[in-house]
Amino acid sequence: MRVYLVERTARLRARSPWQTMLAAAIAVAISFGTVSDASARRAHRSTQSAVPTAEDERKSDLAGPYVAALLLEPTSGTFIFEKNSHQPWPTASLTKMMVMLIVAEKLRDGSLKLTDQIATSRNASRMGGSQAYLKEGETFTLEEMMQAIVVHSANDASAAVAEYIAGSTDAFVRLMNRRAQQLGMKDSRYYSVHGLPPSPGVEQDVSSAYDCAILGRELIQFPDIVRWSGIDTTPFRAGQFELRNTNHLVRGYRGCDGLKTGFHAKAGFNVVATARRDGMRLIAVVLGSPRKRQNFKEAAQLLSMGFVDYQMKPVAKMGTEVAQSVQVAGGSVGAIKPVYGEDVAVFSRRGNENYPYKIAFKLPQSVAAPLSAGQRIGTAEIAIDGKQVATAPLVAAADVAAKPSLMQRLLGRR
Repeated sequence: MRVYLVERTARLRARSPWQTMLAAAIAVAISFGTVSDASARRAHRSTQSAVPTAEDERKSDLAGPYVAALLLEPTSGTFIFEKNSHQPWPTASLTKMMVMLIVAEKLRDGSLKLTDQIATSRNASRMGGSQAYLKEGETFTLEEMMQAIVVHSANDASAAVAEYIAGSTDAFVRLMNRRAQQLGMKDSRYYSVHGLPPSPGVEQDVSSAYDCAILGRELIQFPDIVRWSGIDTTPFRAGQFELRNTNHLVRGYRGCDGLKTGFHAKAGFNVVATARRDGMRLIAVVLGSPRKRQNFKEAAQLLSMGFVDYQMKPVAKMGTEVAQSVQVAGGSVGAIKPVYGEDVAVFSRRGNENYPYKIAFKLPQSVAAPLSAGQRIGTAEIAIDGKQVATAPLVAAADVAAKPSLMQRLLGRR
């Protein structure tokens, strides 16, 4: 499904402490399905109705629940909420998100396979912090190593995979920084493959809420990543060890299936969380929370705010016939009406029923038979205020055979 924003969203105002508490209660209720959408919207709007005083804002700045945060609708790239979104911050194990992306892209291009055997070096076996307790010389498949990285945030597995791909962790870090530059992650700089606190004289891995959201947006395109990051628990080393997801939201927030957490003393608690409800996916980033529970609560609150206030408004369903016909040259039928090859929707604020989109069909005057069902014929272009915001394939609804030639017709009469 393709999704696009209809209206511009303004940056949300800072909340006073009582507003934050009320919104948090709403978010918890929404996540477990105990509050209706209508009542949740009314309650959420009440938290925005009172204008915060200068004293409220000053206190919020001094005792904020996090350093930076962001809420993104990834398909349209709409930032629904931002606070200090470009402030560089120690990523801790969010660093592993770039490891995850590089592995996913190499699996896609075929240079890696999930069945590849990854051996543990002495260096990898000596990694501290969160780990799968790999022993030197111990070998696991790439899929097992990636589960250890994504689910359990295993530093030893991250080092082993990096060495397998690039020959050394230093060489892999260069790949990470190169990919970050290609993605336009201007606030990010990697010095490790795991995000552990640096040794003396070594700089710290840093990123921003904005860059983490951009990276998360890339990651959700890969089904393997979403599958791994949505796992609650899974056995490792033939069941001798259990990998438990460090992201508590996969257990307690409806629709959450990723993505990654990170923590060390200087970084505080960091999370990049994604959830999907009613055909809409959102990505929340919360960096620098002083407490783990608070970190997850803030991410859940951001996600719930997005799900309460926004929705997908369908433009067309896959298989819907368009009004325009296309002639078929040499076919068993003279013309066909193409259908949409995928669902198309616009991302809009709830209650905004008059989204001003226009659809233009880009179709040839004729196509040559034979045609196969699902064969692309043209394109539907969706525009808002004269600007193209979406495209969708238009395809043949069914097979169309070529008209028999004169010789075939004559032979068929015998």
